[in-house]
Amino acid sequence: MLLNGLCQQTTQVNIALVVDFNNNSIVLQDSVYPLQNGNIIKFETLKFYLSNVQLFQNDAPVFTEQNSFHLIDISDPITQNISIELTDKIDFNKIKFNLGVDSITNVSGAMGGDLDPTKGMYWAWQSGYINFKMEGSCSTCLPPNTDLEFHLGGYIYPFSSFQNIELNTNAKSNFKIILDISQFFKKVDLTRQNHIMSPCGDAVILSQHLSKCFRVK
Repeated sequence: MLLNGLCQQTTQVNIALVVDFNNNSIVLQDSVYPLQNGNIIKFETLKFYLSNVQLFQNDAPVFTEQNSFHLIDISDPITQNISIELTDKIDFNKIKFNLGVDSITNVSGAMGGDLDPTKGMYWAWQSGYINFKMEGSCSTCLPPNTDLEFHLGGYIYPFSSFQNIELNTNAKSNFKIILDISQFFKKVDLTRQNHIMSPCGDAVILSQHLSKCFRVK
């Protein structure tokens, strides 16, 4: 005789994170991408945190991922897939997640797993985690800082760059979340700002721009 629960079926929801530039896959180090006015940009590092992944049916939560911290690193394809195992069959038409690491986790100090400081996404206990890191070079950046460095983070008011994102989806199991970096650069004046390395007002504004560059496909 089989005990109750031994044959419990599970459902897998697979979410692929795709970071592109105007529908072109981003390749680090050796590919260039056109900006407005004929300028070009090249990426060397691009990684960010997604956290608190939740599935909703309309406005009712039907699934919340526990210990939900995912470091998406463009240099590591394995990190670009999130698999959710559901013990019950559920319907959902919306996904919610955060761009960055919440304040409670920040004040808890450095942690392990994807939150391990060796991942290169942790400043110090005063400043906490870097939510989004982009490094590269651009033809329009002016001296003395001709390199592109956006380290966006901060969890203390008024410089909290943590963002909530909500996307509708008709998918039942597998779907993609696209982050189109070209949309981000339409809101950035690289002749004025191409170097952020600590919590500040510009980091908050750029994080808000980033949160609007996600879509479901």
